[in-house]
Amino acid sequence: MPINHNSDMTGRWNECWDAAPEIYMLLKESKTLESSRNKVARYIEAREWTYSCDLGEIENWDYVLFKEVILTLKNLISPRNERIAGTSALEHIWQAAINGDSDVSDDFIAEFIHFFKALKMKADVYPSRLMEGIEIPNFDQYEGRAAGRMRSDYLDRMAERMDRYLKRHNSGLDPWIAAKRDENRRRILDYLGSSKDDWEDWHWQFRNVFKDLRGLESIESLIQLETRHKEAIKLALENHVPFGVTPYYLHLMDIEPSDQDYAVRRQVFPPLSYVQNMIAHRKDKKWAFDFMKEADTSPVDLITRRYPRVAIIKPYESCPQICVYCQRNWEISSPLMASALASKEKIDAALQWFSGHEAMMDVLLTGGDPLVMDDSMIDGILSRLSEIPHIKSIRVATRTPATVPQRITPELCEAMAQYQELGRRNLCLVTHFMHPYEVTPETVAAIKRIKATGIEVYNQQVFTFANSRKFETSALRVVLKQIGVDPYYTFNMKGKTEMEEYSVPIARILQERKEEARLLPGIFRTDEPVFNVPGLGKDHLRAWQNHELIAITPEGRRMYSFLPWEKNIAQVKPYIYTDVSIYRYLKRLKDRGEDPEDYRSIWYYY
Repeated sequence: MPINHNSDMTGRWNECWDAAPEIYMLLKESKTLESSRNKVARYIEAREWTYSCDLGEIENWDYVLFKEVILTLKNLISPRNERIAGTSALEHIWQAAINGDSDVSDDFIAEFIHFFKALKMKADVYPSRLMEGIEIPNFDQYEGRAAGRMRSDYLDRMAERMDRYLKRHNSGLDPWIAAKRDENRRRILDYLGSSKDDWEDWHWQFRNVFKDLRGLESIESLIQLETRHKEAIKLALENHVPFGVTPYYLHLMDIEPSDQDYAVRRQVFPPLSYVQNMIAHRKDKKWAFDFMKEADTSPVDLITRRYPRVAIIKPYESCPQICVYCQRNWEISSPLMASALASKEKIDAALQWFSGHEAMMDVLLTGGDPLVMDDSMIDGILSRLSEIPHIKSIRVATRTPATVPQRITPELCEAMAQYQELGRRNLCLVTHFMHPYEVTPETVAAIKRIKATGIEVYNQQVFTFANSRKFETSALRVVLKQIGVDPYYTFNMKGKTEMEEYSVPIARILQERKEEARLLPGIFRTDEPVFNVPGLGKDHLRAWQNHELIAITPEGRRMYSFLPWEKNIAQVKPYIYTDVSIYRYLKRLKDRGEDPEDYRSIWYYY
């Protein structure tokens, strides 16, 4: 039914009420909030039951979205969830109905426009932009070879559409990009007065990390810096906020900022908001930024334990360069800082802890970056771990294949390989490539050296604004498999306030997993999208039953309740998480040149 919009109604609500005029009338006629709650609840329940009784009126695919939004809307108007969340979305839409507006953002209204569209089975999903304009044959009318050929032709067209997106995201293996990097390398070496032999020496790479005001001047001499990045880096360095870029990683950047090197630059060039947050919490950063509550999950120094059969050991707490969104930024004062290496006594005590805990079957050697340590130190730690009979697996986490691939020397590979003893113990490397632009011929050489020893290599990607465009992560998966690296995890950004500029809505991760990664062969999508619950660890986002949407804040942010991995095993409290706004995320994508229509189904992932 069409709405006769009152003169007191602001235009920004019109689309919302037009999507569900019945709800508007119910809210408009309600004298109290509780009255509106009862009326809307009865309407939702009646609508659910009507269509549960007769599917003939609607298409199956509309019904799937309908069922999901029914559950979500029930959650959003639940008094229990309002109490948990500390906010009432229903109160705001009720006030808007009776007063013409309410004190909420456009982000909030956009959420309810799409909730109501799904409720009325008018969701903006089909056809997807991927398949727009491609006629879907009625395969039921054909059989045998004719059906097979028709299906094959249709899939060819789908693949062609995918390639249009995939080809936007170049890797460093593309010949024209490799040639550009060769020139970048030459310029950096000339500037530093060094040789190609120096470039291949990881010690030289470490000695020449750009990490202070003089280093900033060097960066400015070699590439063009955006003013905002220059100001943020200068402020960081003046206030001892960690910053650092290796010569190798700098050579991945284009001379002028480009769409191609966007993600690479944002790995290491901090936004101003991040720097300001780090400065504001200088004295209490351990508590302000320890999102994963490592301080509360450490039974002894250097050990973090969140799971029954695995624990982390951190003998070295810095890196050759600093990733802006580092989980442990509160532990790091600078790249390769003198105090990063733990004392022999602490390392010995941590290793002894593993010996004394037979529950430990898997060890993650991480940091910081443990491969900053010299070969003898790495060998010593691996040797001690290999002597523990109950240790079945050792993982070494490092970003050096992406930041200093020269570190993966034949000597290091040989040292690690001796602890790979199949049938007794497995050792693998877990690295952190974030974007296909990070993959280079030097990367390939490093991975070849590792894999020649029989050691497998896996990748953990952090899903950030910088690498979240359509098929951007899929392009990374493809090139990783090409070089022999298996995708392992895709991490949601930690919910740390200083990292908000990097954060992506959970809905976008779910969308990517379903609409992009799912189109790749299974061997290219072995990674799992996960959300890290503070103090407890990874919650698999594809396990929809472990999280639910419980509220929309006035700012238009979704609030989720996460049930940790112990669910159905032990009594655990849910973790309440406030996400970034979908509306704001899409606006940022548009500002970057993306078409929000490419992402229009994002609203229907809960």
